[in-house]
Amino acid sequence: MSTILTSTTAQDAFVPLGAPQAGVMPSVARDLGNPAFWRSFAPGLHVEDPAMVRDLQAIAPAESEMAAIRDLMREEGYFHASGIPWGLDVDLMANTVRALDRAGLPAVFAFLYDEFWLPFYRLHPIYQGLLGGYAMLPDFWVWNVDPARGDAGWRPHRDKSHTSLFPDGSPKSITTWIPLSRATTLNGCMYIVPANQDPTYNTAQDGEWKFDHAAIRALPAEAGDVFMWNQAVLHWGSRTSPRGGASRVSMAFEFQRADVPPMNQPLLQPLAFHGFGARLQLVAKQILQYRHMYKVDAAIERLALQVTGTHAG
Repeated sequence: MSTILTSTTAQDAFVPLGAPQAGVMPSVARDLGNPAFWRSFAPGLHVEDPAMVRDLQAIAPAESEMAAIRDLMREEGYFHASGIPWGLDVDLMANTVRALDRAGLPAVFAFLYDEFWLPFYRLHPIYQGLLGGYAMLPDFWVWNVDPARGDAGWRPHRDKSHTSLFPDGSPKSITTWIPLSRATTLNGCMYIVPANQDPTYNTAQDGEWKFDHAAIRALPAEAGDVFMWNQAVLHWGSRTSPRGGASRVSMAFEFQRADVPPMNQPLLQPLAFHGFGARLQLVAKQILQYRHMYKVDAAIERLALQVTGTHAG
């Protein structure tokens, strides 16, 4: 059982988001900092409820399993786990993301709810096994990739670069990506170029892509599966098909070793239970720092700037 700490302070193809629905934006502008507003938006979820993390059970692989995970991360740059009993209503989480999206609100507001933090807390032993002492980076996102709109996930990229690896190929930082709905080749599943099939991986030339197209690997998944990859591996979310059915909903969080310089700030203490105000600050930070990956509505951008106390320039 892991202990949750208490913390109440925060320290090129676009994925378009529609403008907030008429009637929604005034309420968001007025009630953005009111937890009751968000509870009413998704009454089946929780906001700043310490009972959600009481007696939280960590997912702790056997040492042989952990060794296999480390080998996969070095050889292919990622691993995939399925069948994890989260004890959460993953369908409700996915539908909440869809509801936020329908209202024209960035889906990353879902991180105001406790449930969206819990899977990452439960994976604590795996992060320790891969990184040793570690911190949560203030880098996370939520997607609702909708075939009805012809959406695509984020374009091909490396989360960091070869500089996020040690000389032996072990990671300084990793990303965890969790689909909250079924991810298929028709509704925008992830694709990856395995590290051992990518000629420029872990080189100063990793901005050049020289892999054989046959090396590209699709990563279909079931709701609640877990993918982790190091931040030098090349990956992307695919474009949907009109035959894709339900949207692909997913969330991701990034982590780094504690003994390397901060890759972004403020670093977050593992297992810290952040209060609503801290979460709101962090969500606003995500909206602003990922503007290069999607088109944000001007009204939402202004709210995020106000919350973070920053300026448009």
